[in-house]
Amino acid sequence: MRLPVAVIALVGLSVEQAVFEPVQPELFAAGGTLANAWADHDGDGDLDLFVGFNGAPNRLYRNEDGRFSDVAAAAGLADARATRAAAWGDYDADGDPDLLVGFTPGAGGVLKLYRNDAGRFSDVTRAAGLVVDSGAVRQPVWIDYDGDNDVDLFVAFRDRPNAMFRNDAGRFTDIAGDIGLADPRPSVGAVWLDYDEDGDFDVVVANMDGAANGVFRNEGGRFTDVAESVGLAWGGRAPREMTNGTVRPCAADVDGDGRLDLFFANYGPNGLFLNRGGGRFEDASTTWGVAIDARYDACAFADFDNDGDVDLFVNGTVTGGVSYRDYLFRSTGSRFEDVTPQVLQALEADHGVQWADFDRDGAVDLALTGARAQGTHALLRNGTTAAGRSLQIRVVDRSGGDVRAGAEVRVVSAANGTLIGTRITDTGSGYDSQSLAPVHFGLPDLDPVDITVTFPLGGRRVTARVTGVDPRTHARGVLVLHLHEDGSITRS
Repeated sequence: MRLPVAVIALVGLSVEQAVFEPVQPELFAAGGTLANAWADHDGDGDLDLFVGFNGAPNRLYRNEDGRFSDVAAAAGLADARATRAAAWGDYDADGDPDLLVGFTPGAGGVLKLYRNDAGRFSDVTRAAGLVVDSGAVRQPVWIDYDGDNDVDLFVAFRDRPNAMFRNDAGRFTDIAGDIGLADPRPSVGAVWLDYDEDGDFDVVVANMDGAANGVFRNEGGRFTDVAESVGLAWGGRAPREMTNGTVRPCAADVDGDGRLDLFFANYGPNGLFLNRGGGRFEDASTTWGVAIDARYDACAFADFDNDGDVDLFVNGTVTGGVSYRDYLFRSTGSRFEDVTPQVLQALEADHGVQWADFDRDGAVDLALTGARAQGTHALLRNGTTAAGRSLQIRVVDRSGGDVRAGAEVRVVSAANGTLIGTRITDTGSGYDSQSLAPVHFGLPDLDPVDITVTFPLGGRRVTARVTGVDPRTHARGVLVLHLHEDGSITRS
C-alpha cells in the first residue's frame, strides 16, 4: 500500500512547502518495531538503518544511493528476540561502528555486543565482559565519560540499578555503584551533555511510575543527583503521580542562544526547559506551546525546513487501547507550531523516531517505528525545496574512526559572526537508541561560515575553530572535522 504524499504550507518562510513521501513502503511495512538507529555500517558513505523488532528478526537496511535492502541475516544481526534498545559506537576504535543491542528478558543475556569487521558482525559480548543475565533494558549510550579517549557504555534499566561499564582496552567493568550512577529508580531514557559547561559529561535520566528524574552532575568522575536543585526533577509533569513519568529527554539549542536546552517527552504534560547558563533552567513549556497532556514515547529535534530554527517531532505512544497522536512542531524562533501533516498522523507511529539525511540531498528525512502488529516502521523522504541550503558536519577523533559523541558544534556567519545554530552529536536519542550520524544545519544562505567545536574531555572543554567554510563545496556530502586532544582541528 502506498501512502499519500503530504504537503503543508509553511507561512512566513521563503520555502512555501514541505513534502514527506514514504520510501519503499512495501519494504518498511512490517509492524511490531521499537528502537531504530542510523550508522554507516559498511563505510560506503551512506547512512544505513538498524531496526529492532518485537520478536521478529531484526533488520539492517543497507543504503545504496538511497535504495534500501535488508542485509541483517548476511551481516549477522538478524536476532529474533524482542529488541528494546540499540546503540551504535566504535568501542574498539578500529574505525567502523559496532552495535550494542538490548533484548527483553528471555533465553540468554539481555545485552549483546556486536563487533563490526568490514560490515560483518560477530558476537563479542562475553569476551567484552558485558554478560547481563536479566533486566528490562532501556537506554544505552556510548560516551567517553572519564575523558580517557575510549567510549564507555551507560545502560539504563527499568527494573534494576542503572549500569556504567568502563572501557579498558575493549573489556568492560560495571562501576556505576562506585561513581554514583547506580540509580535504582525505573529509568527509561537518558541523554549525556555538559549542561553546566565545566568540562565533563553529565547525564539526564528519565524515570517512570511517578519517580523524579535524575540530573547527575559529574564532579571529577563521581556523580551527584542535582535534579531538584536545578529544577528538572519532574520535567514539566506533575510530581509523584504514579501514572506519570518521563520516557525521553532530548537536548537541543531551541532558542538559538548557543546553550543546550532540554525537552522531556512525558506521560503527562511535555516539558521544555531553557538553559540560562550557570546550570540554571527556565520552564518554557507553556510559552513555547508544548505542554500537551497525553502520553509520549520519544522526541527528536531537527531543522526539517532548513530555516535555521530546530523543529521537533514528538511520538505519542499506544497504550490502553489508545493511540496518542504524534506531533511535528515547526519552530518560529519563540514558539512551536503544530504543522503535523496527515501522512504522519495516519501512521500512528510510536517509540522510535530518528532524523537523518539518508539520500544526501541536504534535507533531514524521518524514520519512525510502531509497536502495533499491523503498524509500520516507515521511512519518509523530506522533499523541502530548501534541501540544498544546509551543511552537515561529522566530528571524529584524531584517527578519524570514532565519532566524538557529545561534541557541541556551533556555526556562525563568517561575515558578521551571527550564530546560525548549535548542535550536539548523538548521546541518546529516539527510543532507547543512539545513532552515528552527522549533525545537520539549515542555513539562511550559502555564504561562508565559521565552525566551532567544543568537546568535554576529563574536566576541560577542548575547543577548536575552522574558518571560512564554503557550504557549497560540501553539497551532497559531509564535512569531516578531526578534533584533537590539544584543541587543534583538521578537516577532510
